[in-house]
Amino acid sequence: MGNTFCIFCGCVDQASVGVVEKWGRFTKLAHPGLHFFNPFAGECLVGTLSTRISSLDVRIETKTKDNVFVQLLCSIQYRVVKENADDAFYELQNPKEQIQAYVFDVVRALVPRMSLDELFEQKGEVAKNVLEELEKVMGAYGYSIEHILMVDIIPDPAVRKAMNEINAAQRLQLASVYKGEAEKILLVKKAEAEAEAKYLGGVGVAKQRQAITDGLRENIVNFSDKVEGTSAKEVMDLIMVTQYFDTIKDLGNSSKNTTVFIPHGPGHVRDIGDQIRNGIMEASSGQVNDAM
Repeated sequence: MGNTFCIFCGCVDQASVGVVEKWGRFTKLAHPGLHFFNPFAGECLVGTLSTRISSLDVRIETKTKDNVFVQLLCSIQYRVVKENADDAFYELQNPKEQIQAYVFDVVRALVPRMSLDELFEQKGEVAKNVLEELEKVMGAYGYSIEHILMVDIIPDPAVRKAMNEINAAQRLQLASVYKGEAEKILLVKKAEAEAEAKYLGGVGVAKQRQAITDGLRENIVNFSDKVEGTSAKEVMDLIMVTQYFDTIKDLGNSSKNTTVFIPHGPGHVRDIGDQIRNGIMEASSGQVNDAM
């Protein structure tokens, strides 16, 4: 609010409005430009008001429903209504203090009914309630409330630390769950891979033994056909002795083998062959008896 006096004329700046009195009584508003007055008739320009948008930052300390003390930083944008500039000029001595008092009253009546989490979620609702109350009150004094922004909500430092620790604990818990699920998947996949490997290894061993059996059968048949007077038992003994000496040769060629030798020799090889054949024959005879 400014005052400009002149005996015969007065100038009102752009984005301002002047207040004209006659003999100390309000007569009219003066719009931007040059105005002439008759001082002999008691006319004069007693003051001007800016119609630009002004900003007022209000810091309010209050507590929430869950007994947490918080500070709210509220920014109020307001302006003088040109048509009601005389009310703004004469009715209020200090409009900023008036606005601040009503903001305090509304916020301290609304926030204690909310928890801290609700306050963060519904800060727009708090600003809306403050705007409605200020528009209703300040409109009667020639002021228009343009916007109200709830700029910041600042809890007590101890509360903020506790909230951060809760958030960190929740994130660590979630990370542990994901880590456990990942380890579970790895163990399951590893078990499936081992089972598949064992299955394929068993198939390979079975095929290897089948190939050995087929090769032995073919060797026995070929040897019996080419050498007259030989039996299948003699051919099998010859093959087993040959394999025995091949094994001894391989062990002798390697210097890193750790092998435990049991009593061995051609006679022992023949005894092992007899035991294998007797076992097969006993198993076959047992199956026949069970069938009868």
